[in-house]
Amino acid sequence: MKFSLFVHMERLDASQSHKSLYEEFVALCEIADKGGMHAIWTGEHHGMDFTIAPNPFVTIADLARRTSRARLGTGTVIAPFWHPIKLAGEAAMTDIICDGRLDIGIARGAYSFEYERLLPGLDAWGAGQRMRELIPAIKGIWNGDYAHDGEFFKFPATTSAPKPLQQPNPPIWVAARDPNSHEFAVANGCNVQVTPLWQGDDEVQSLMDRFNDACAKNPDVERPKIMLLRHTYVGSSEEDVAQAAHELSVYYNYFFAWFKNEKPVNQGLIERIPDDQIRSNAMLSDHVMRTNNVVGDARTVIDRLKAYEALGYDEYSFWIDTGMSFERKKASLERFIAEVMPAFQE
Repeated sequence: MKFSLFVHMERLDASQSHKSLYEEFVALCEIADKGGMHAIWTGEHHGMDFTIAPNPFVTIADLARRTSRARLGTGTVIAPFWHPIKLAGEAAMTDIICDGRLDIGIARGAYSFEYERLLPGLDAWGAGQRMRELIPAIKGIWNGDYAHDGEFFKFPATTSAPKPLQQPNPPIWVAARDPNSHEFAVANGCNVQVTPLWQGDDEVQSLMDRFNDACAKNPDVERPKIMLLRHTYVGSSEEDVAQAAHELSVYYNYFFAWFKNEKPVNQGLIERIPDDQIRSNAMLSDHVMRTNNVVGDARTVIDRLKAYEALGYDEYSFWIDTGMSFERKKASLERFIAEVMPAFQE
């Protein structure tokens, strides 16, 4: 099982500048690259300081000059916000810039906050339909002289300018949860990204079952890869681990506040959630965060990841966005590289 870093910039208040957040983001990516992680993933979000990532291709182009080994992936571009010609061209140019290290993760999107601003009236179903039309179209554009007459896009014969360095195209990953998304990804020759979010290992098993079912329904397609994304923290002591569990509880309370899209937002920051409200949310308690996410000392983390490897996951992505300080993220990532990853070396 290979290991990657999944990272954005995020802030819950205005106490830190965007510039310093970006510098810390780059530093974490450099640690991952030098530490031998297989890939770095960063995504796309708009108007939200909770997840600052307006264009992953710009960010990856910068990382291409700051890293040398790790593959660089969009985790993920939001399909309904892209025209296939534009996505094909920008991705191809980025693949050239990063010397063929690009992977392209694509999702339908999750936040109605973003839908309201970029495509008013869009819902998750409509976004999923756009993604299903987008992926075959960008493959056709990369192949060249491709015309399209679909529900959402219509254009005459077009060839990507430039074409990607990787041929026939960079690996495509689809963020999947329901069985239909798994089946679409596998049928279209795409790898699969999954995350149980705050849920436990029963969901990790269920996601793999859906993937295996999709592969069984497409026996003529070469089995793609599947990546598991989880919030992860490697602690140095019991107190350190307990603090991380609480920080994850705070993070997920804000995640769901953004997802529900009910609280006021000012200057890109959502209204603060009172501490007593966070501590009373049993679904996202410190205990749940520690039990369900991969949080513990190195031995605990190794044991959890060995179980995921045995299930058949090809890649495990260390989701580091937590709202905690850069120093704590850095220390956890360095412990992961030094104390966890060696247990998986061939």
